[in-house]
Amino acid sequence: MAKNITLSHKSLLGLKSLTAEEINIILDTASGMAEVMKRPIPRVPALNGKSVALLFYEPSTRTRTSFEMAAKMLSASTTSMAMSSSSAAKGETLIDTAKNIEVMGIDAIVIRHSASGAPALVDENVKCSVINAGDGANEHPSQGLLDIYTMREKKGTLKGKKVVIVGDIAHSRVARSNIWGLTKLGAKVSVVAPPTLMPAEIEKMGVKASYDLDEEIRDADFINVLRLQLERQQKGLFPSIEEYIKLYGITSERLKKCRSDVIVMHPGPINRGVELSSEVADGPYNVILDQVANGVAIRMAIFFLLLGGKKK
Repeated sequence: MAKNITLSHKSLLGLKSLTAEEINIILDTASGMAEVMKRPIPRVPALNGKSVALLFYEPSTRTRTSFEMAAKMLSASTTSMAMSSSSAAKGETLIDTAKNIEVMGIDAIVIRHSASGAPALVDENVKCSVINAGDGANEHPSQGLLDIYTMREKKGTLKGKKVVIVGDIAHSRVARSNIWGLTKLGAKVSVVAPPTLMPAEIEKMGVKASYDLDEEIRDADFINVLRLQLERQQKGLFPSIEEYIKLYGITSERLKKCRSDVIVMHPGPINRGVELSSEVADGPYNVILDQVANGVAIRMAIFFLLLGGKKK
């Protein structure tokens, strides 16, 4: 396990603010955590006595469970709050909730919120660590890190590799975290979406914007497929689901146009038959379950570096 290393931040709010060196520190630390997960009893005392609070204002399965498992494998205690039945439902502000939780002895707050910037606002008002588990359409740093970790695990390096991110770019915090991280590590990133789901001036983030999926995936090393976030969209952003599938859905037939070693990824949950056909979702090209497993190792690394790493 990695020792005597730390990040220069008390919190993890996004990959935009991290250096390539810091991203690699997290990835390298996660490799050690993955070895812990393989033990007969996957638990170490690294964070014994530390307490983590999970504040999820939006639904979550993989992220919430993964953070909770990661904390417990490091021997930290966890408090998981159902915000719909908390004082937030009575009108308590986000800052008041965070401050009240902190004084109970919490060392880290993991927060998911529909408003972009909510974790940063909490971070400004508490002394404990804050970990962004997804804020609006801004960032989802731990998902970006686990995606990048999975890519590095499969092909050794990100430098020079082509990653095609396809789908609902405009509403995707996953896309933004992937872009910030991948470009810092030297990957070539193309984003593909219908014109109505492509953010204006996204090329300023260092990516190529395209509307032609078949052209972009021909030489891709990775295809990272995003979920259509219908809950965040206005109506009428594309003519029909059927047309979306025809132009942007990943099917076995479409993959025949790709390199034989292309890898298909998806952050989940999958809208089967829309973003991915079931044949692709269950087929040999995808590493979706690897992403889920790697998410625990990445989140263990984040906790360790923020709460348990020692200064150099």
